[in-house]
Amino acid sequence: MRGIFFEEDDARAAALALVRGGFEATVVRDRLAGEDDDEDHPWAVVTDAPMIQLEMLVETYDGWLDLDEETPVEPLPLPDEPKKVKRPGT
Repeated sequence: MRGIFFEEDDARAAALALVRGGFEATVVRDRLAGEDDDEDHPWAVVTDAPMIQLEMLVETYDGWLDLDEETPVEPLPLPDEPKKVKRPGT
């Protein structure tokens, strides 16, 4: 999973936060399709951290989350039966 950041300092700060949390994180320069200028390429943080942690850092530093095709997105848990709004016995 990767978090994409526009600024190198933001990417390094996010990677440092993940490493301090006990996860692996590396910062690499990411080439986007159609970008010719090397200075305009964003920075990517590649990590094994849970998606929610990287997502919070991406929101903090105004980046975006880049999911790999093999990264499964788990569905939200749904209730087994309808919620009862009345008290039993009434």
